[in-house]
Amino acid sequence: MSRIETLNQVLAGLMNRYKERVPDVGAIMQAMLYDGIIQDVEEIENDHIAFRTMGVPPLGIKSFEKIFLHYGYEKRDYYNFPGKKLDAYWYAPPADEYPRIFVSELRVNDLSQSAQDIITSYTQEVTTDPVDKLDLDNAAEVDRFLHSPLWRIPSLEDYNILAEESEYASWVIYNRYYLNHFTISIHNLKEGFNDITLFNNFLERHGFKLNTSGGKIKVSPDGGLLQSATVAEMIEATFADGQKQFIAGSYVEFAERKILPTYAQLPKEQITRKHRREGFEANNADKIFESTYNSQTKGN
Repeated sequence: MSRIETLNQVLAGLMNRYKERVPDVGAIMQAMLYDGIIQDVEEIENDHIAFRTMGVPPLGIKSFEKIFLHYGYEKRDYYNFPGKKLDAYWYAPPADEYPRIFVSELRVNDLSQSAQDIITSYTQEVTTDPVDKLDLDNAAEVDRFLHSPLWRIPSLEDYNILAEESEYASWVIYNRYYLNHFTISIHNLKEGFNDITLFNNFLERHGFKLNTSGGKIKVSPDGGLLQSATVAEMIEATFADGQKQFIAGSYVEFAERKILPTYAQLPKEQITRKHRREGFEANNADKIFESTYNSQTKGN
């Protein structure tokens, strides 16, 4: 099996489980079909998918990125999130039909000593880089890895203590490498819905709750990248000793990438991905992260 075929299977596995855990995904797709925005869900372009990691050896970005670099992804820009104590990179796909990948990492050493101690009490169970043990050409093995726990189930007390200091930390300590979100490309939809304001109106008409941090639409300084997101659905999580609590799961993002000024005169049918605003924007992403934060999920 070629690496591209393996990548196809890995991405399909990620999306299948993500749809199971995030009912909004199927509900949004059904609403798009109902309103005639699409005729088939296969028409939806996935702009990017995102993962969260813990910045402790032997984990974090340095470990996780090996999976997708193996399939031909290329590492691109670095992003820093001082307030949330995160680092991130995005990765360009081997071909335009594949989603970009955004991987973030918590700077665990920047947290309080008590938070660090809680995190390392779990992550120390991983003594060697787990990706090094994988056969990356075996799609089933990679799929299992991306949906398997790396450490024991956290206690509810540890989860809540971490959430007080870093909601990102508490999300990762429970969810591990589950897909954090996928992103619908808005600019390639039919007229009347290929503008993020109009698409947000459609979402709200159908009862979907949008992330309001920094406004419902997050806009890059150059105006070329506009993003919005649903608020993460609450899932009933089972913690150590069988304790249960509703916590934030995953969410859905939406992105509109404007045509670059250089290509503004190109006929619409000639516009491809390379003609649009590329990459990401730290301030946009900073607000999108909060789709799983209590300030947004309250009442969801």
